[in-house]
Amino acid sequence: MQKGRKRNIFVAATYAATLLLGLILGQNYSDQTGFNTGGSLVPIGLSDNAYKIQQVVDLISTRYVDSINMDSVQNGAINHIISHLDPYSAFLMPNASKTQSEVLEGTFEGIGMEYFNLNDTLIVVGLITNGPADKGGFKIGDKILQIGNRKISGNTISKDEVEKLMRGKRGTAVEMYVERDSMKLSLPLKAIRDQISVSSLDVAYMLKPTVGFIRIRRFGLKTADEFKDAVVELKKQGAKNLILDLRDNGGGYFHVAIKLASEFFTDQRLVVFTEGAHEARQDFLSEPNGNYAQGKLILLVNERTASASEVVAGAVQDWDRGVVIGRRTYGKATVQELFNFADGSTINLSIARYYTPLGRSIQRKYSPNWSNMKDYASMYHGLWSLDTTYAHAKPYQTGLGKKVYSGGGIMPDVKVPIDSNEVSVLYRDLVQSSLIEQFVYSRFARKLPAYSIENFLQGYTLPATEYASFIRFLARRGLQLSPSKQNDLHDLIQSDIEALLGRYYFGREAYFKVKNRYDTFVTKALEELQIKAE
Repeated sequence: MQKGRKRNIFVAATYAATLLLGLILGQNYSDQTGFNTGGSLVPIGLSDNAYKIQQVVDLISTRYVDSINMDSVQNGAINHIISHLDPYSAFLMPNASKTQSEVLEGTFEGIGMEYFNLNDTLIVVGLITNGPADKGGFKIGDKILQIGNRKISGNTISKDEVEKLMRGKRGTAVEMYVERDSMKLSLPLKAIRDQISVSSLDVAYMLKPTVGFIRIRRFGLKTADEFKDAVVELKKQGAKNLILDLRDNGGGYFHVAIKLASEFFTDQRLVVFTEGAHEARQDFLSEPNGNYAQGKLILLVNERTASASEVVAGAVQDWDRGVVIGRRTYGKATVQELFNFADGSTINLSIARYYTPLGRSIQRKYSPNWSNMKDYASMYHGLWSLDTTYAHAKPYQTGLGKKVYSGGGIMPDVKVPIDSNEVSVLYRDLVQSSLIEQFVYSRFARKLPAYSIENFLQGYTLPATEYASFIRFLARRGLQLSPSKQNDLHDLIQSDIEALLGRYYFGREAYFKVKNRYDTFVTKALEELQIKAE
């Protein structure tokens, strides 16, 4: 960041998908016309028509035949303007802006409970340790029958409705009637809403005796510090190799990505630089003496690795610091700055492009998709068309002689081929319809097992009879799988069911530990480290 200016700069593809389904954590500067950012805006009076928009607004507010909500008119005008700039500039209404801020900051006001809606019954499938719901006596497997005065069980209720009942000011209470072990508790359970902190690290553990594994969900405010602490702990446990999983990481705070990349270097060196039409080139250097400046490093990436994640991957690849394994990344190399209105709404404005240490731009090409501009209701949907093809653009050479290229995304050093079953329409429909979760929670989520997490991770394999039960479960819901499809999807579905069971029984960390047992990316990483995969 430039000295003397505090700026809220970030790079992110999207955050809507980063919230856990059903995670009840609250919500999974001068005047109305001004911003409080410390940054400079392009003066509006650049042309003779600069005041036309304000004149139209004034005209409507004073002369239009009917009364009209002028806030909606102005918000619509802003949205229309911003949507035509690029795919990543955006105008967020106050609730959406607040959600984005909460996700990036990793703090929410709520009760720390994760639920799943099974046949119009909410089942508690996750609790934050020592969170309000945990302290209030809720347990995994509880069925929520009533929230406050609102009956839940047996009624169709949306996620938004549930969250409105759960949300509230810190320090206030929410009471719920629950059913446990097929019996309704005579008294309601009460949770006192509080500030909840959620780590941006999905998991950090020893994958093998000398191999640490860390998966980062997004680059939030505390991510670099959480990563540092995790690395220090893994090194104490004997980690001499590190696998950093950035798959499905859509980005986050720009300065946090730089701070995290610093952990991989002993000296001060260029991590990334930015430049824009109204932003002079600015170099961002690593801090010296990183906590993992020595030791082998593997980065796992895929097509949903974007923005801040690509900043880290680009620095590691350009400086030959580690090996990037996986699939071509998303390709987003623009930087947004947040400009806040007094009503809580926000403009995320693209102010510059960023470049890797060698000078590569990995921005994917985009162009207006005017074919979708058919009517007012859909005019913003799919406005931008992204180029999905990849062609090597300008070549660059690293210090060790490796060729890398600019273009749409970062091409990994070691490629992992796409599993055709994983991207098939049938499997995606299964995942999006939550049928696998419905099967798991209806069949297994009754009593917790007597064995430990270690025994579960090492010894549990889904019996063939249970897979057959799942196939019959699908058939009862009108989805018939041919014998060949049953065979093709067996490993994927088995992995999903076992991972969901692990999360239900032992928490979120167990989910990723189970998934890693079958993960081809992880296997390829271990091969690169010349460590045998079990």
